[in-house]
Amino acid sequence: MSRREKLEELLAADPTDTFLQYSIAMEYRTEGDLPAAEVRFQTLLKASPDYVPTYFRLGEVYTELDRITDAREILTTGIETALRIGDQHAAGEMTEFRASLDDAG
Repeated sequence: MSRREKLEELLAADPTDTFLQYSIAMEYRTEGDLPAAEVRFQTLLKASPDYVPTYFRLGEVYTELDRITDAREILTTGIETALRIGDQHAAGEMTEFRASLDDAG
């Protein structure tokens, strides 16, 4: 059984566990299944829009999929969310990431 399958088993027991949802999305990304990771991250954002790490990671997935406009948009929303909930560190990291995309073209 893969790590992702174990996480999915745990999630079945507690479907509202945000960290497990995030971890599964990250496992899909690690496995190279970017479309599945994207879907999982988007689903997580709908259920838990204040879970700030999701914005950064979804921005990375979009970048890996060469969807730079989508990456910029999700990072902008993530920065706004981080600032609203008082997570200055995450806002700063996403601001730097978004700036690197702007510099790249």
